[in-house]
Amino acid sequence: MTTSPSGEQWTLRDGRQEATIVEVGGGLRTYRVDGTDVVAGYGDDEVCRAGRGQVLMPWPNRIRDGKYTFDGSDLQLGLSEPLLHNASHGLVRWATWQLHWHADDWSALTVRTRLHPQPGWDATLDLSVNYVLEPRGLVVSVHASNVGARSAPFGFGAHPYIALGDTPLADVELTIPAAVEVLVDEQLVPTGTAAVRPEVDFRTRRPLGATALDTAFTELTRTRADGGWEVVVGGLETGDVGVWGNEALDWAQVFTAKGKDTGVDGVRGIAVEPMSCPANAFNTGDGLVVLAPGDSWSARWGIEPAALS
Repeated sequence: MTTSPSGEQWTLRDGRQEATIVEVGGGLRTYRVDGTDVVAGYGDDEVCRAGRGQVLMPWPNRIRDGKYTFDGSDLQLGLSEPLLHNASHGLVRWATWQLHWHADDWSALTVRTRLHPQPGWDATLDLSVNYVLEPRGLVVSVHASNVGARSAPFGFGAHPYIALGDTPLADVELTIPAAVEVLVDEQLVPTGTAAVRPEVDFRTRRPLGATALDTAFTELTRTRADGGWEVVVGGLETGDVGVWGNEALDWAQVFTAKGKDTGVDGVRGIAVEPMSCPANAFNTGDGLVVLAPGDSWSARWGIEPAALS
């Protein structure tokens, strides 16, 4: 029997919905409604590309040059993004995760892993992610606990891509309820924030057109009954798809390069990434959580296809 590059495959099913969670990285490989892709995932015979569906802890996005100072120590992480000389997207996206629990009907499950000290990282964290198919869509709950003797800097991000099907990228209609964008330099590391420029202002729903986004947003308007915000990818033949984050997630990255009409490796999609902090938070402190020994942190995010409404 051949082992999948993404390890064990755990499939959730509930009515019209189906999702696949994987052992390598504990991420979301597929999510479908009525057999149609909601997320732009990857095959069980493929290695995950471009962060598709991955879990980003203990930081999302980038740390400049992989260097930071914490609790009196100067630390150097491996440069997992060598082209830009950054440490990118945390330390668990290729780790082995274990199936901890599943519902009897396999409509929900929890995966977990332990992050041990290693070069550039001194703490010990227990990490878990719960995936559940609810009537309105997929709900993901994330939990981190410091089970070691040293404090830890911490941030979280998720990296789902919303599948575009046959809709041209320029025709995709976005709603991004953000008043502020993050400005970046040539390393794609933040230099500050500013009011959203007109070309990246999607507070009123409109087509993407020629705009290319690899942009983090904050000051998100929270319109959901549970206090969350929602980014909507619309104009799709299969209907709108919302990606939401709760009160623990104050930032959202939107990345459109993998939605191009041609030349994309894999299923075309736009990444909408709920995050607890922006890039380089280990150095700037923006949105950074510090977990003392015994401390815990939790967040929730999800995907709501209009097809389920």
